[in-house]
Amino acid sequence: MSSVRVQIGGVGGAPGNNVVKSLRASASGDYLIGQSSSPADLFLTDVDEAHLVPEAGGPVYNQVLLALLERTGPSLLLVQHDFEVRAVSRLRDEIIARGVAVPLPAQRTVEVCVDKYQSYEIWAKAGLPVPATALLNSRADLDEAITRLGPEVWLRAIEGGGGSGAIATDSADFGSAWIDRFEGWGAFTAASMLGRNSITWQSVWWEGELIVAQTRRRYEWAFSNRAPAGVTGVTRVAATVADPAIDELARASILAIDPTPHGVFGVDMTYSLDGIPHLTEINIGRFFTTIYFFTRAGLNMPMILRNLVIDGTPPRLEKRVNPLPDGLVWIRGMDVVPTLTTLDELRTLERQTLAWERPSA
Repeated sequence: MSSVRVQIGGVGGAPGNNVVKSLRASASGDYLIGQSSSPADLFLTDVDEAHLVPEAGGPVYNQVLLALLERTGPSLLLVQHDFEVRAVSRLRDEIIARGVAVPLPAQRTVEVCVDKYQSYEIWAKAGLPVPATALLNSRADLDEAITRLGPEVWLRAIEGGGGSGAIATDSADFGSAWIDRFEGWGAFTAASMLGRNSITWQSVWWEGELIVAQTRRRYEWAFSNRAPAGVTGVTRVAATVADPAIDELARASILAIDPTPHGVFGVDMTYSLDGIPHLTEINIGRFFTTIYFFTRAGLNMPMILRNLVIDGTPPRLEKRVNPLPDGLVWIRGMDVVPTLTTLDELRTLERQTLAWERPSA
């Protein structure tokens, strides 16, 4: 395996850094180039060289990125934020002309997946399970949504990650003030409420062929008690799991949007109170934040994608779907090294906690 130059967007933040860690975990010896729009983040990453770029979508981002690629000369560009994925996707022809690979699906696919309401409309039309959702262009739309979908509804921005703008409410007055705060009319939806349990199907595709997929169930959000919605986009505890129904629904959700998937697709689902998984979004063209969990467990998806791009080499796997064993657990926190353990070990400690909480006989 020959080493190459790989450029990674969003380094310093957890998603970018976990891609960096995954590439470092291989024997490729690749030269890693980092970029970020945050000066401070450039001090927090293990790359061979780091560069500041403007925020994606800004007036000079394209110009700065293309000039940077001319100087750094990578073979592969991977970015780890929805808005930067979209910006790079729109610029792909000029990037590819500079000899840099960008393993992204069709432009329409990127646009649809970044816009959660467009995804919802396609899935609803295809008859796939989704929470009933309304686009909010006005206060009247919100009033009608609470009447039709409520009494409590889930508000969220149609673009952005980490639970952007998300909150539950049964009050049209509160919801209206919340959307006003974000100047979000026309850019927010209201949806019927689901439960708290969620699951993600992270996958890599190559020209329509599924290369590998692994399911991860989230058990806790980090800092959830400090977010109004209880959702932060920062997973604290997650576990590997395999469920054929989830596999089938995830595939169907992707193929409903793109019959020839290519690159990275992360399908997020949330369970209803009666235990039915509902589609909420696809994180497109990027790996989820805890991708290093899979790497530590023995499934290095960033390296799999890198090898497909550079060498055309698929991985040698006994199973393409859920190759990792069930019950592996990843626990994360601030300023501590994450821990890989098992669900059995975690449950043993949880039972001890429950024993303390029971009243004595």
